[in-house]
Amino acid sequence: MAKHLDLEEQEQLDQIKHFWNRYGNLISWVLIVVLGGFAAWNGWNWWQRNQAVKAAALYDEIERAVIAKDQPRIERALADMQSGFGSTLYASQAALLAGKSLFEAGQADKARAALSWAVEKSSDPSYQAVARLRLAGLDIEAQAFDQALKTLEAPVPKSFEPLVADRRGDVYLAQGKADEARTQYQTAWRTLSDRAEYRRLVEVKLAALGVNTASLAPAKP
Repeated sequence: MAKHLDLEEQEQLDQIKHFWNRYGNLISWVLIVVLGGFAAWNGWNWWQRNQAVKAAALYDEIERAVIAKDQPRIERALADMQSGFGSTLYASQAALLAGKSLFEAGQADKARAALSWAVEKSSDPSYQAVARLRLAGLDIEAQAFDQALKTLEAPVPKSFEPLVADRRGDVYLAQGKADEARTQYQTAWRTLSDRAEYRRLVEVKLAALGVNTASLAPAKP
């Protein structure tokens, strides 16, 4: 009986050896790929978390510089953010914040550079849309009306379309084109939610152009 078991065990061992000789390399490579992929995934997640922590700290630095109205410090921190953490949303937020602060400090060219970076480099369409709206505002200030309209041509998320129409109305109004401005403001008013506070501002603009919003039909969904 013992010999029978020994022979049976030997046969099983021979089968295992045959199987390993045939498929051992493939199994080894599959394990290497799977374990390597798992390690890479963990490494990527760690790197992402590490980048987010560092970007958040640098964003805090920009916020403090903005509060202190320290323009050189804002520019240095923004440059560090863009070069080291440009793919993060913190970089987009920082560009918008810095652009606003630089414009208020009378440095329109540097504000434009910050906003242009957000338009070109941000991975978030909403931040890109906000940057475009602010750039168009700078263009209006500079009386670069054609450039402002060009800035507003790019597609934006649907929720931003009323704001783009409103800003386009501002461009036309600054050009003295009341009819075109009226049309854009009406589009903005119709497509803004009736609960949006911004809609009241559009109503004021329409009233100044002789339009009673009570006579306007809302936009069709």
